[in-house]
Amino acid sequence: MSPTEPSSTEPSSTEPSSTEADQVRAFWRELELPGLFDVHTHFMPKNVMDKVWAYFDSAGPLVGMDWPITYREDEEARLDRLREFGVRGFTSMIYPHKPGMAAWLNSWGADFAQRTPDCLRTATFYPEPDAGRYVADAITSGTRIFKSHIQVGNYAPGDPLLDPVWGAIEDAAVPVVIHCGSGPAPGDHTGPEPIAGLLRRFPRLPLIIAHMGMPEYTEFLDIATLHQEVRLDTTMSFTDFSESAWPFPVAERSRLLDLQDRIMFGSDFPNIPYPYLDALEAVRRLDLGDDWVRDVCYHNGATLFGLHEA
Repeated sequence: MSPTEPSSTEPSSTEPSSTEADQVRAFWRELELPGLFDVHTHFMPKNVMDKVWAYFDSAGPLVGMDWPITYREDEEARLDRLREFGVRGFTSMIYPHKPGMAAWLNSWGADFAQRTPDCLRTATFYPEPDAGRYVADAITSGTRIFKSHIQVGNYAPGDPLLDPVWGAIEDAAVPVVIHCGSGPAPGDHTGPEPIAGLLRRFPRLPLIIAHMGMPEYTEFLDIATLHQEVRLDTTMSFTDFSESAWPFPVAERSRLLDLQDRIMFGSDFPNIPYPYLDALEAVRRLDLGDDWVRDVCYHNGATLFGLHEA
């Protein structure tokens, strides 16, 4: 379904047509929620987003498959769409792939958050000599969440240049959404062991493991079980798209209940190859109960980041 088309389900002659936004709103209204909280959305400077989309279009080496961008719209249209869906809080996941890029992205992220009050102010970092300084500055000036992309950045989380970064983040307890699993393609530094090693040195780091750690789900669940400040986001997990290549182990499903208060909904909007509703339905069809779905899709994020309705 394209981002501007209604649902493919044919309405009866007596029923009004249902738009995608209607269907998404119906999802959270049926759960008696005030809306959704999406901890993993991407807003970036236009030239950066264009390059990201071009990379997906080319099925680059970190993708390795066809990956159509469902919500290829301008920034305002994408913001309008999230708000029409009822997303009450979201992020601008920015990330560098080379030195000298992170501080500029952080400046953009601060400006974007100032003009977009429903977006958490987001910042990032890269292993470089001034990383400790600009991360400390970002924390002091109001950053609410960081993004670390081990795969795209191709850096070791234990790089000594990041020691002051992790120390400052641990002390300030600012969450970090970190793409550290080996999906959709392994990197030189992806996988659970580098993160386990990082947490041995910084045990109070408030990491949010992106994509549930896909495909090393079990190992990242183990890490979250050992570290009370570690959370996971559902981004792309459990969907038909991901299950076909990286299925979540059925035997581990009960562990999702054990971590009910530390799993958060994420979508990867707008860079997803399917409609937004698919990600929500994937969470619901795990059949872990409405309370679990409520916590994952709204309450956990709203509580962590202090939304009024939490």
